[in-house]
Amino acid sequence: MLRERVSENVYWFQSEVYAQVTAGVIAGPQWAVVIDTLATPEETLSMREYVEHELGLQIRYIINTHYHADHTWGNCFFPGATVIAHANCRKLMIEKGIPSLEAAKKQNNSLRQVKIVLPHLTFDEGELNLRVGKKNLILAPALGHSYDGLSVLVEEDRILFAGDAFMPLPYVVDGNINDLTTSIKKIARMGLENIVQGHGDIILRGEIEAAVKENLAYLSAIRKAARAALKRKSPLEYLDEVTIEECGKSRVHLGGLAPALHQRNLRALYRHFLEHKDGPDEE
Repeated sequence: MLRERVSENVYWFQSEVYAQVTAGVIAGPQWAVVIDTLATPEETLSMREYVEHELGLQIRYIINTHYHADHTWGNCFFPGATVIAHANCRKLMIEKGIPSLEAAKKQNNSLRQVKIVLPHLTFDEGELNLRVGKKNLILAPALGHSYDGLSVLVEEDRILFAGDAFMPLPYVVDGNINDLTTSIKKIARMGLENIVQGHGDIILRGEIEAAVKENLAYLSAIRKAARAALKRKSPLEYLDEVTIEECGKSRVHLGGLAPALHQRNLRALYRHFLEHKDGPDEE
């Protein structure tokens, strides 16, 4: 597990096991807030140990940016903490998270201690503010990667924990490309010092504009490719030939998972356009 102090009382953690997934900690004078958990029980427990023993704080709140396993299955390792999330996050954890964990336990013995802990406090529109010492955290919907995404802005430091609404490779299979485009454009207007991506490294102020443009260009490229596939006799074979590099991204992102995720993006968009030929598709 990698760790970095982003600003005073704001910490970043990154998994060395799975897809560079990230988590955060905001430390107050008496207690701390965790933003997402990490990919494995071991890494999540290491993060907890750092907060409790190095910082000397108990974790009072966990904020889940969305329901996916690599961000939520560690909730159970923070007993007594109040979990905050989008209202759809609780719904999706019940519908998808619980059966997914049961299936995963049959194949991975290291998950035997993991239990789904559902959000205790949820909202689905507007903003929610949480004060941690001198830091004001602003929670707001950030949809597109999924239908339950949240971002967390550390207002004083202009640091945004974007969840998977901002990643080295945008991923829309479980969400909506128009929503994700809207979320990324909103992030671009926030005047940020840092973006903590749901996966990957921290984006610094001087890198934000280029990262935003690159992600928007990628979404536009895969949209066009999926649309073009509708006109082909062998659409899936055509999509197989659309490389990640042609769409402006590198195959080394996310620990080498990027090419496979790119192909899933293309197929998901193709299926969506196939099912909604007459529906609106906003650029």
